[in-house]
Amino acid sequence: MTDETPGTMTSEELAEVGLGLTVDGAVATLTLDRPEVRNAQTPAMWLTLARVGEQLLSDPAVRVVVVRGAGAGFSAGLDRAVLMPKPGAGESVHDLLALDDAGMADRIDAYQRGFTWLRDPRIVSIAAVHGHAVGAGFQLALSCDLRVLAQGASLSMKEAALGLVPDLTGTLPLVEAVGYSRALELCTTARSVDAEEALRLGLALDVVPAEGLEAAVQALVAALTATPAANARAVKAILRAAVPGDLDTQRRTEREHQVGRFREMAALMAQAPRG
Repeated sequence: MTDETPGTMTSEELAEVGLGLTVDGAVATLTLDRPEVRNAQTPAMWLTLARVGEQLLSDPAVRVVVVRGAGAGFSAGLDRAVLMPKPGAGESVHDLLALDDAGMADRIDAYQRGFTWLRDPRIVSIAAVHGHAVGAGFQLALSCDLRVLAQGASLSMKEAALGLVPDLTGTLPLVEAVGYSRALELCTTARSVDAEEALRLGLALDVVPAEGLEAAVQALVAALTATPAANARAVKAILRAAVPGDLDTQRRTEREHQVGRFREMAALMAQAPRG
């Protein structure tokens, strides 16, 4: 087992953006590792996730990728520090707003690539979700092929509470899982879905006791790797082709609408009284 990514990325580089990675034969485990902020996500994390994806997909031995969160929950979503510029804090919404609309959409496209590789037919991805998966956290779980939830887990598309739209490739798999009407309700109300409802809606493959989450995921991994690798990859490619809707078109629509949301947010912030 190694705690470094294949290729050039080191555990230190990953830790700098709040990620951890282990690769053990056919199985890679990717951990969101910022428990002090409930695994809140940043643009730097998304860009690094894209690099991790490139490296894992280039390793023919890797068949399954498990995504998990350290500490009390899966991910609280966007790190709110990103909303306000702060020296040394990395990219922020302020940096996005400094770009023209095409430049902003291109930058969001780069962020989205941290999520899209989890759907690649070369691997099967599993989200092991405990605690909260909010906003970007929910979208990361949706990017995975399979989701196993611990009892007590909750999912929420919180972007609406900020006046934003989901733009990290979560809308297509959400509609695929629950249908248009329920997806519309979840994305516009920002309400939370508990683990049992998630199972009923088709958002979860299974719900298990919190103390049994790791064992359940390991059992699923064992079953997935018990069949020939080439067969599993072919099956995923076939099933992905059978799903209506085009991911590239959908994520372009996400980012184009998000540009407008960010512009409106900036206008409202500029009009707000200064204390």
